[in-house]
Amino acid sequence: MIVVTGADGYLGRRVAARLLADTDDRLALTVRAADRAEFASKEASLLRELGAAAADRVAITPADVREPAPFAALDPDAVTGIVHAAALTAFNVERTAAREVNVRGAEKLGAFARRCAKLERLLVLSTLYGAGRRVGTVAEAPHGDEPTFVNFYEWSKWEAERQLLATTDLPLSLVRLATVVAEDDEGAVTQQNAFHNTLKLFFYGLLSLLPGDPETPLYLATADFTARGVVHLLRPESPGGVYHLAPGPSEVLTLGDLIGIAFDAFEADTGFRRRRLLRPEFCDIESFRDLVEASRGLTNSPMSQALGSVAPFAEQMFLPKDFDNTRLRATWTDYVTPPPRHLAEATCAWLVRTRWGRSAAEIREEKS
Repeated sequence: MIVVTGADGYLGRRVAARLLADTDDRLALTVRAADRAEFASKEASLLRELGAAAADRVAITPADVREPAPFAALDPDAVTGIVHAAALTAFNVERTAAREVNVRGAEKLGAFARRCAKLERLLVLSTLYGAGRRVGTVAEAPHGDEPTFVNFYEWSKWEAERQLLATTDLPLSLVRLATVVAEDDEGAVTQQNAFHNTLKLFFYGLLSLLPGDPETPLYLATADFTARGVVHLLRPESPGGVYHLAPGPSEVLTLGDLIGIAFDAFEADTGFRRRRLLRPEFCDIESFRDLVEASRGLTNSPMSQALGSVAPFAEQMFLPKDFDNTRLRATWTDYVTPPPRHLAEATCAWLVRTRWGRSAAEIREEKS
């Protein structure tokens, strides 16, 4: 039996679906729910999404990593694999919440894993940006001494990695993820994050300055690529250790490339051209911080909200990193990453065409 924590989350659902498609294993999927009604709703939604393949192979269990024993309902003697996807992933998460869910949750998962006598692989999802403010080449290896961080999300994933890697009695794989920007190579988006929200600010003219170095590389991926990679690395024959589930340094766009592609897509839209908005100017981090600070007096203004949404990750755009993925390539012989320019073009085109996922009626109303 394979356990997937956070199975009602964006990646948890896709990993569960890929496991059903690629393996014969039974799955125990954990979801967080405040009460029985919420659990019943999430259970029904998840089973509906997973479809007929879930029949007789899936059991869904409530589990909140903030509880003292979140995995008590699972049978450790039946578990052969675990994918830990439960986490808070917002860049603006507070330190207390990040510690409670991302750090303490990983500790509790590790304690449960030690009780699973048949466990062949514990795979924990992390992030490339656990590297914090480091620059240069980042290896598929423990980060070593504690770096400084741009936000508490980065810190919490680094700390969870550190604690798990300090143990030697678990068949552990730490999988650091790239930024997921679309479902697949066609560019459709079903869950938006800081990547999409920042482009939206530019499209609607709410942000005219872009903090960052235009040469900073961006590591973008699809949900399909990520889920396929997770399932491959979960296999017992895949060596344990640290992996960068991401494009290699020669397969990425720069921040400047992305802005060019995005504005090409924007400027193909009649409504955007009518607004006569200019492409954003790159600015240094000090100027951006001054602008954020000045906007705080405008509590509910669109400008203040726009800057507040970008600020928690903006500094990373000045900290170029090359994430080596040699171990991933050596282990995953079917490794194929989406062509970066095609992925960015398809995703930006989808965002503009659907107005960031709005209904056809809403789009018509905006254009009228």
